[in-house]
Amino acid sequence: MLKRIIAFTTRFIPRHILQSVAGFFLKIIGFFYSGNKFEDPISGKKYRKLLPYGRTIMRENALAPHSMSLERHRLIWLYLKSKTDFFVNPKKVLHIAPEYCFVKPFKKLKNLEYVTADLNSPWADVKMDVQNIPFEESTFDVVLCNHVLEHVASDTKAMQEILRVLKPGGFAILQVPIDYNMETTLEDEKYNTPELREKYYQQRDHLRLYGRDYAQRLRNVGFAVIEDDFVKTLPKEQVTRYALPFNEILYICKKE
Repeated sequence: MLKRIIAFTTRFIPRHILQSVAGFFLKIIGFFYSGNKFEDPISGKKYRKLLPYGRTIMRENALAPHSMSLERHRLIWLYLKSKTDFFVNPKKVLHIAPEYCFVKPFKKLKNLEYVTADLNSPWADVKMDVQNIPFEESTFDVVLCNHVLEHVASDTKAMQEILRVLKPGGFAILQVPIDYNMETTLEDEKYNTPELREKYYQQRDHLRLYGRDYAQRLRNVGFAVIEDDFVKTLPKEQVTRYALPFNEILYICKKE
């Protein structure tokens, strides 16, 4: 029953509405999931199991109830802590479509000037379209923008805008859904209904499904891209305990 509820709500209820109401109920559920098999490195909470999550394909042990973090969020958190000075040195950060699990922890960091932005998110400081970012060139040290580019009409324009507002030497983490079985990104105007988009792009509001050419698409607009398999450098015990996505590649996009 729980899996059916999660699948239905994530498929048919807009993300910004879910974000507004899910936190309260998930914290209650989290009380009943407490244990010591899994740990969320963001909140520090421990669980006997995590919640399943997915729209058409359900992933077991994916969602940590208290922080609402998914596998990729926990991986990004660990990457920022172990491979960058994000938590230490002063940085101006733009977080596009901010994930609930990150907002409070990042706002508490004294070293960050942290700006959230989105068209609809209840946690956005600035209402904006990622294809037209209302900040001057070279404003931010870091841009975080995860699972957004597949939603916008022109991902090229969005990439160009992110590059524009990054400072030279700054970096962006730009994660998207990728089918590594596909050599090139699937993007076809005839897939123009929610049903067709879900069938071909994995989700009803996606406008494309990226293939193995994703890094090159980022390079084409001017990013220097590192395809970082950070998760494979971690001990297997840690990957299991934190419920990390073992095959996730992090796309670290730098402005030179």
